[in-house]
Amino acid sequence: MTLTPVFVPPHLHGLAHGPELVRVIGAVTQAGNGLMDFWSDRAALTVQQKRAGDFVSVADKRTEDLLRDSLCQQGDGWLGEETARAHSLDAERRIWIVDPLDGTTNFLRGIGHWAVSVALQVGGVRVLGVVHDPVRQETFFALRGAGAYLNGAGIQGASTPRLQDALFGTGIPFGGMAGIDDHAADIARLMPHCAGVRRMGAAALDLAYLACGRLDGFWERRLQPWDIAGGLVLLHEAGVRIEGLDPAERPEETGTVLAATPLLFDPFARILRNTGL
Repeated sequence: MTLTPVFVPPHLHGLAHGPELVRVIGAVTQAGNGLMDFWSDRAALTVQQKRAGDFVSVADKRTEDLLRDSLCQQGDGWLGEETARAHSLDAERRIWIVDPLDGTTNFLRGIGHWAVSVALQVGGVRVLGVVHDPVRQETFFALRGAGAYLNGAGIQGASTPRLQDALFGTGIPFGGMAGIDDHAADIARLMPHCAGVRRMGAAALDLAYLACGRLDGFWERRLQPWDIAGGLVLLHEAGVRIEGLDPAERPEETGTVLAATPLLFDPFARILRNTGL
């Protein structure tokens, strides 16, 4: 399957890291094409289980190899889901942070909600993020300081004014993961005060949906850097407020994210932090 090339607004090309953004979008589009080929014949894939409920397939591994070959230049660091972490994310260097297939379980079960996620970190700062959904042919991208986009059109967070009308996304621990009871308590506190909670199985797309206004907020504990790196850049550029469940923690470091539009962040955070409405 060949996907339509994504339009990158001309003014982005000349900005710092603009040419790299164009290169990343080309790479994730190519990766998406390959994943769609795997998707059409997924019953034939070789699948391994990393832990209870956590799967990896040949599609994940080959896509990560393709992206590393396409993106990495001499001296670049690499942190991909299927490769070992070899250095500090705080190092003063260029580091690619990549999830080649976010939502592997959805992919393997034939649920069309999965994505490729890429971020570039330079000197400890995430300077670009891309989340690519091959099934819907949607590419979300952002450059630090230059806004967030979906297929070339500018996006921003929703303007939902009331918590009771808001829709939130989350991820629920599975298998033997820690935090199941905490998350169940979160949902019990939040549900009476909002329009609904969605657990869709791909954190990168949850963050992209928050950036473009499909969701009003998102929270999850102990995600991995590759799950959220690209999405956090999108949120920052879309005007979404981002903190940790503990206000003192940084999601980039802990993987615990609490994010919502500015209108709703405070009441949402009070509920999730259990400090009252």
